[in-house]
Amino acid sequence: MTKRLSFATELERLETIVRTLEDSEVDLDEALELFQEGVKRLKNARKLLDDTELTVKKVVTAADGGLPSDDVDD
Repeated sequence: MTKRLSFATELERLETIVRTLEDSEVDLDEALELFQEGVKRLKNARKLLDDTELTVKKVVTAADGGLPSDDVDD
């Protein structure tokens, strides 16, 4: 089973990648690898945020007896 990283962990690594790309003289191959990792981590962080937003909408909807979560505007 693959362990799912937290949003904070993803963000920390993204910040490290950005600092490395900005502050270091990395060669092109390493820069490309870091960029690819950054894109992957950004995608995962966005997914974590989307999942959290959906959960919050469901909790709020259940708490106030409002519309079902499928009917809540984005």
